[in-house]
Amino acid sequence: MLVLYVLRRKSMYTYEMMQEIDRMSEGKITFNTLYQAIYRLQSFHYIEEEGKVVSEDNRIRIYFAINEAGEDYLQKLIAEYRSFTAAVDQILSQDEVKQVEECS
Repeated sequence: MLVLYVLRRKSMYTYEMMQEIDRMSEGKITFNTLYQAIYRLQSFHYIEEEGKVVSEDNRIRIYFAINEAGEDYLQKLIAEYRSFTAAVDQILSQDEVKQVEECS
């Protein structure tokens, strides 16, 4: 979900995505690698290569971009995530309700 989200903002190469997620989460979410996720998203046709650039240190950087199928999938993932976290919040709030009832 996060890979698709950052690619929605602009095309990036893998290491750049990892840095962006780290930056946006203020260091709370970090990845050692995203290659498996990238390959999986590519195999499901949610992202595609947008170009290759040779860096100053002669490394090939492959830039990826989200496509229309990826945008649709991202919207579904976000909806499922919000539904799931709302359900977890509902469950966790039971303690608060119970504590208020006990104090009454």
